[in-house]
Amino acid sequence: MKLLKELCEIHAPSGEERNMAEFLLQYIEQEKKSWKSQPELYYGDEFQDSIILKFGEPRTAIFAHMDSIGFTVRYGNQLLPIGSPDAETGTVLVGHDSLGPIECTLEYDQDDHALYKFSRAIERGTTLTYQVNFKESRTAIESAYIDNRLGIYTALKVAGNMKDGVIVFSCWEEHGGGSVPYLARFIYEKWRVRQALIADITWITDGVLPMKGVAISLRDRNIPRRSFVNRIIDIARQRKVDFQLEVEGMGSSDGRELQASPYPFDWCFVGAPEQNPHTPKEKVFKHDIKSMIELYGWLMKDL
Repeated sequence: MKLLKELCEIHAPSGEERNMAEFLLQYIEQEKKSWKSQPELYYGDEFQDSIILKFGEPRTAIFAHMDSIGFTVRYGNQLLPIGSPDAETGTVLVGHDSLGPIECTLEYDQDDHALYKFSRAIERGTTLTYQVNFKESRTAIESAYIDNRLGIYTALKVAGNMKDGVIVFSCWEEHGGGSVPYLARFIYEKWRVRQALIADITWITDGVLPMKGVAISLRDRNIPRRSFVNRIIDIARQRKVDFQLEVEGMGSSDGRELQASPYPFDWCFVGAPEQNPHTPKEKVFKHDIKSMIELYGWLMKDL
């Protein structure tokens, strides 16, 4: 889990994905020599901070967003949320401005507005994220930002054995998205790829339980095409991978932008469930991580 720990510790809230992109490019350059197939990499100004890896003759793409939730310093000691953080008073936040490193605490006023407490004023526009305290037990991982560093981790693990496929590392998902439309256009127009798997993290609920395997989502706020989702379910059954079906009416992902795009993408959210979402203590069980990686490996071969 060393790689997952490194990913969780990278400061990359929505809008500052460059830190994650630089790490991934360095990691891929170091590791790809041991992969079964060598990918073509697409990145740079045309893609902003996003990255695309293309293997062989792709039919299916994995989308994994690189950003996390957090806070932006406003005026005085006010904080604005990035995405939907869920943290208690006293939570340690970290960041960096031109005056140096920052380790401050989160507070709330009587109207539940977020504030920071620090020995000096923090420059406006500075982003703050949870201080990461990565814990590994025999059965589980607990850390801030498992969402969506586990999605990235899964994509990188699958990359090592991938023959044909595309991996897309996207931006801004936690704060409304924005990169997926032009990324979808690129992979559709260049390779006619129109099948997509959303490698992201879902929540443990009354119907999605820990230690029961990766969740295949039948719907959230958006509804994917059922015939495509059924193919994924059939593959999971045939390959004997532990999974559970998720049915929700709220929540969204990069799949929403694929469905709203002018391109005929089929998509499905496939991800491990976690406890304490968007808090500093997100928790995912190793059995569910294992089944997530295993299912993605089969899906990229069988779809």
